[in-house]
Amino acid sequence: NIEFITEAAVNPDRRRYAVVDEAPRHYIDLDDYGDSAVYKLPRYWNQAVEKFGEDSLKAKGIVPWHIYRVYQQLKEAFLLNDPDRILRLSADLGHYVADAHVPLHTTKNYDGQLTNQVGIHGFWESRLPELFYEQYDFYVGPAMYLPNVQQTAWDIIVQSHLAVDSVLQFEKQLASANERFSFETKGKQTVKVYGQEYSQKYHRMLNGMVERQFRNSIKQTGNIWYTAWVDAGQPDLKRLIDYKPSEQELEKRKQELLLWREQTVKSRNHESTEN
Repeated sequence: NIEFITEAAVNPDRRRYAVVDEAPRHYIDLDDYGDSAVYKLPRYWNQAVEKFGEDSLKAKGIVPWHIYRVYQQLKEAFLLNDPDRILRLSADLGHYVADAHVPLHTTKNYDGQLTNQVGIHGFWESRLPELFYEQYDFYVGPAMYLPNVQQTAWDIIVQSHLAVDSVLQFEKQLASANERFSFETKGKQTVKVYGQEYSQKYHRMLNGMVERQFRNSIKQTGNIWYTAWVDAGQPDLKRLIDYKPSEQELEKRKQELLLWREQTVKSRNHESTEN
């Protein structure tokens, strides 16, 4: 199903213009919370809502919490043996995990608009990979089980946010002595782009950052997929390849899942820091 997952991976971006609450799922403006926010913010959604309120959180972005939510949904899809839902959520999850690995998705200066660097977002996440991806090593090894998916989501955010200063300062430093843009023909259009020589210099200054984040996004996507499957009891996925559950069967399994949820909530809160 790699072709479907590849095509469906862009669906969250398409939904940004149709679904009201979609946009905040792609980023978090940590600097809106003050210094050291990346270390101080509550790791679990219920705790964050209690402290800041849901509307305030959504106004600043919720990607680390939403990664955990989609992981929970994917786990439930595995429990339901619902192949369509498994594939759709797997594609969605990959998108949000990848977004969390983009440093500029963790700051309100997301496109350099506050530092006279407008366009740097697409430069970092699109132009540089377009020019240099053939040099990248995408083999990251087998997926590993994650004992705490929510903490992993925050670990990703911390790593990304620590790179923000380098992303902005290196480009500003480079721009002070070099011409940023050139023109290229793409299809029938001539477009203004960051020049290849400029891009090469910036890529070199970043010292492998784009490739590292790219590789880690692949690794962590696989890890969370695998963890959701393990936490759902490791259902036989080969059996699901040509399987289409009936409406009656899906409804029965949904009722079973509701009972399982109630028992889980009674015994402990799945969003506690102990989980």
